[in-house]
Amino acid sequence: MTQDAGDSHMYSVLLPTYNERENLPIIVWLLVKYFTEASVEFEIIVIDDGSPDGTLQAAEQLQRIYGEERIVLRPRAKKLGLGTAYIHGVKHARGDFIVIMDADLSHHPKFIPQMIALQKAEDLDIVTGTRYSGTGGVSGWDLRRKVISRGANYLTQVMLQPAASDVTGSFRLYRKDVLRRLIGACVSKGYVFQMEMIVRATRLGYRIGEVPISFVDRVYGESKLGGSEIVSFVKGLLHLFATT
Repeated sequence: MTQDAGDSHMYSVLLPTYNERENLPIIVWLLVKYFTEASVEFEIIVIDDGSPDGTLQAAEQLQRIYGEERIVLRPRAKKLGLGTAYIHGVKHARGDFIVIMDADLSHHPKFIPQMIALQKAEDLDIVTGTRYSGTGGVSGWDLRRKVISRGANYLTQVMLQPAASDVTGSFRLYRKDVLRRLIGACVSKGYVFQMEMIVRATRLGYRIGEVPISFVDRVYGESKLGGSEIVSFVKGLLHLFATT
């Protein structure tokens, strides 16, 4: 993707981490590679929530390699949840646009240039990566995970009619002011947070586009989706149905 000569937008990637020491060097290398090839200004903000595995130390080494302008460290003392990690990250972001994604290699940075291109072409407020449209897909999940994700999406589509085919995904590009407003409006934590962001964006009339992505289950470490997340998702869905 080539940038227009007059395009001086900067992109801030928010990477919330918890026990991602093995994954962080790879995801950072890939981000640097694809942003550099796309000729756009960027920074990677690592928000580590007190990982006991040395994630922060790995991030400090990466900062020495790539520089403090590129790798910005905004750690927190303990695990405080995804929603608050984004609030924390946005406060420190210098970019006009914010990319949110997982640090566990399930989201490949190669899709970011496509997101940037679509945003520019259609002047969108949000571009979300979708596993459930076009060439999108999932690999490495067992049947249970697929059923949960598909089921969550189906229920949300029927009950809330969001302007996106994949509401539980967490690979998105936002205008910074839009992300700020949505975070301020959201009440959910955890797994429900991503869904609420898209539902509220739909209600507020923001322009949303989609780029098909292939989601790959994490290579290192353990999945953070458990029974309690499923229960809280259903509760959150009912709450949004009642209040939006």
